[in-house]
Amino acid sequence: MSKQHPVIAITGSSGAGTSTVRVAMEHIFWRDGINAALIEGDSFHRYDRLEMQQQAEKAYAQGRYLSHFGPEGNLFDRLEALFMEYSEHGTGLRRHYVHDQQEANRFGQEPGTFTPWQQLPAETDLLFYEGLHGGVVTDRINVACYVDLLIGVVPIINLEWIQKIHRDTAERGYSAEAVTDTILRRMYDYTHYIVPQFSRTDINFQRVPTVDTSNPFIARDIPTLDESFVVIRFKDVHKTRPDFVNLLHMIHDSFMSRCNTLVVPGGKIGFAMEIILQPLIERLVHRRVL
Repeated sequence: MSKQHPVIAITGSSGAGTSTVRVAMEHIFWRDGINAALIEGDSFHRYDRLEMQQQAEKAYAQGRYLSHFGPEGNLFDRLEALFMEYSEHGTGLRRHYVHDQQEANRFGQEPGTFTPWQQLPAETDLLFYEGLHGGVVTDRINVACYVDLLIGVVPIINLEWIQKIHRDTAERGYSAEAVTDTILRRMYDYTHYIVPQFSRTDINFQRVPTVDTSNPFIARDIPTLDESFVVIRFKDVHKTRPDFVNLLHMIHDSFMSRCNTLVVPGGKIGFAMEIILQPLIERLVHRRVL
């Protein structure tokens, strides 16, 4: 952790809602004139799209399963080195992962590839990471120890599976059986490298549907935000200092379920994120100049 070079990380699996937090953060950065160094979690995968397919097939033939959740599929050491260097000096190396044709046109290379490593821009106010591993800890690396504000975004597990099945069948052409097999085979990495991060988060946003999701493998559609609540848990209220009275007043139909837990309607998640996170970010940036 660093007073001069704070690190903020959002951790959560694909489809969990990390993009909603990113939009909220972008609004905060714009309003406060904050110059953030943006880091994409996908850029720290070990293999590009084609290499990942080849390595996954090779691992499967050997009776193993390679996923983007575990250390074998990622550069945890480089992510830790970036967070450490930024927290100490405000510098570090990053690259981009080219997701689609629109980004391919922007970067001038094929989708599914990485851009070269480059130095971060100079004189940034903070580092902002969004991805799978903002709070990961293993027996060899500790990314979480360099993070000043760690935010978790995660739906309940059945909802996460429903979202993945629908996305991969509708957008990527996989069969429901193939997606289910993928979910089951990467469960070890999920439980060992993704789930433990949510016990380290300063604030956790968990989406909970109010419709029946008891069998996610036959669900016909994804529950909407209006069919959900978001459970917001503050790990250490002395650190985050939430003004619960004000939050309950500002967020219509919100309520407290525990002394450190606020529940809001699903459609209010973006608004809730902004009013909760803005004072925390302003506090981190303000202490740099003290």
